[in-house]
Amino acid sequence: MQVYDDLKKIKKDENTIVSLGTFDGVHLGHKKIIDKVVERTAANGGRNFLITFHPHPRTIVSDSFNLKLLTTTREKIKEFEKLGVENLFIINFTKEFSQLAPEQFFKNFVVDAIGLREVVIGYDHHFGKSRGGGAQTLYKMGSELGFKVTVADPLTIDDHTVSSTKIRNALMEGNINKASALLGRYYSFSGSVTDGDKRGRELGFPTANINLEDQSKLLPAIGIYVVEVIVDDQKHFGLLSIGKRPTFHNSGEIVPEVFIYDFNQDIYNKFITVNIVERLRGEEKYTSAEDLVNQMLKDKENGLIILSKLNN
Repeated sequence: MQVYDDLKKIKKDENTIVSLGTFDGVHLGHKKIIDKVVERTAANGGRNFLITFHPHPRTIVSDSFNLKLLTTTREKIKEFEKLGVENLFIINFTKEFSQLAPEQFFKNFVVDAIGLREVVIGYDHHFGKSRGGGAQTLYKMGSELGFKVTVADPLTIDDHTVSSTKIRNALMEGNINKASALLGRYYSFSGSVTDGDKRGRELGFPTANINLEDQSKLLPAIGIYVVEVIVDDQKHFGLLSIGKRPTFHNSGEIVPEVFIYDFNQDIYNKFITVNIVERLRGEEKYTSAEDLVNQMLKDKENGLIILSKLNN
């Protein structure tokens, strides 16, 4: 996949199918749209192009909007490539850019610069200043400028319309199963392993503290989770704690740290990925280290039971 961040480097080709959006999460609803783009390209030749934005538009148009992301730019690129996207244009979303009228943005950045045979959008897609553009805007422009417009129907799972907002809410509630169902994969995050206070090692449960690759990445609700851990492209299994570690700390800082089953490698400063499989429980404060260790032993056993079911 070719990734662009400069419109001047893109060669115009009228035989192009385009889709555009923030695609936060690259969830099953997004996949439905992208699949349609890829299918149209395969059937009719030419090329496909996805257009997305960084930073997330809502963080720019509203100074008070503290939005946590489902996918970093690196994660989006990885998922787009899996889905067969050939070209990706990442637009630097600024306040100045946000003031472009819908028609001006679409003509300048898509029709005149990339070239267009067909545009595929989601049923609720809006674009341009104050999100003033939508399907009707594109139908009108398409009839005038000679391109086709395809609007994908919403995707529903268990009577839930798949959306980034629903996934974000599910994660914040600790409902990992719902989030996974709407995403079509395990929710994950990545980061580098940093040096901690080694308290877990003293208790017989050495953990790796993780410094997120992007601090705007959403972490699920505080609690203990069963996870897959990818280290050097190798998959391991473990337990993830997202919490304030109240038994020994009172700073209130939320720290993600992972214990990996049957693992004794030195991974400090390594970049790892954590795929969240299932939530075990919430975080609790214990009166003694012994009580905490007893609970961790139970968590370890319960985690193994869950993992054994997955592998059968």
